[in-house]
Amino acid sequence: MNKIIHKAGERGVAEHGWLHSRHSFSFAEYYNPEKMGFGSLRVLNDDIVEPGMGFGTHPHKNMEIISIVLDGALEHKDSLGTGTVINKDDVQVMSAGTGVTHSEFNHSKSEKVNFLQLWIFPKEKNIKPHYDQRSFPETNRINKLITAVSGDEKKSALYIHQNAEIDLGIFKKDNSVKRKVSFNENGLYVFVTEGKIDVEGEVLTKKDAIGLTSISEVSIKSLEDSKFIIIEVPMN
Repeated sequence: MNKIIHKAGERGVAEHGWLHSRHSFSFAEYYNPEKMGFGSLRVLNDDIVEPGMGFGTHPHKNMEIISIVLDGALEHKDSLGTGTVINKDDVQVMSAGTGVTHSEFNHSKSEKVNFLQLWIFPKEKNIKPHYDQRSFPETNRINKLITAVSGDEKKSALYIHQNAEIDLGIFKKDNSVKRKVSFNENGLYVFVTEGKIDVEGEVLTKKDAIGLTSISEVSIKSLEDSKFIIIEVPMN
């Protein structure tokens, strides 16, 4: 088993007044040659958008884009004709494929929105763009993992074009779980959104992360009430 630990305070910082971003990997003006991604996971941004602000229309191509809203609500519009609101506990997937444009706004007059955005390289390029969204209520995630995103069409999850998965979990103090790798030779990246957990002997707190490779499963124990995300991706 190989481990790499990324502490919350070591992430890239971008402050734009209306947008407060923390970058787990090199992105925009933040560049760290040792943090260019984790296997097929290229981007993990932790964004807070101020009320009444947002990202104007911009393009994407050949990337699987996943947004997970932690607090607040984010309005989404795209060139596929989609117009929707992504609320707390919602997960959105957008396969950019041959090309898509979209915008994201916080239309609340008083509440900020905090969301994670992940970019995962697809297993094939120039596919037809695709959009999907689903809610994963916290009550369904207590002391268990829910697979929200998967490249396995047989699973009841949002589909992406990659042999990858994203699990969501909420674990009360002193509960534990073992998570097996779904696709051979994939790595696991565990990101803590709340609380404190032990991952294979390593203690992680809020917004810390650990990448694990050369493994078949991972053991996780909650040291206090915790929320975390497991991102499984190919490593090549």
